[in-house]
Amino acid sequence: MNIENTKAQMRKGILEFCILSILKKQDCYTSEILDALKEGKLVVVEGTVYPLLTRLKNDELLSYRWEESSSGPPRKYYALTEKGDDFLKELEITWNELANAVHQITKN
Repeated sequence: MNIENTKAQMRKGILEFCILSILKKQDCYTSEILDALKEGKLVVVEGTVYPLLTRLKNDELLSYRWEESSSGPPRKYYALTEKGDDFLKELEITWNELANAVHQITKN
């Protein structure tokens, strides 16, 4: 069994939760989202994040707006919708239950 594959699958499973959590704090464009993920030691490539952002937008969990940039082309800023905020609250409950269960099972 390949440990790197297992670790990648674990990270991928929580990526949606992390992105929604980042956007709860403030509207961001993709580079800011990637930076926040990297800061949290969850290194992800753009090719993984863009399709996920599109899916979240299509599911009406995110909205976006374009803003002019002084250092290049306009930027697409993503924001959490009311539906996205409700979804995130459910994910937070599930995450806490799961984290507690894993801690209980794996503690020495």
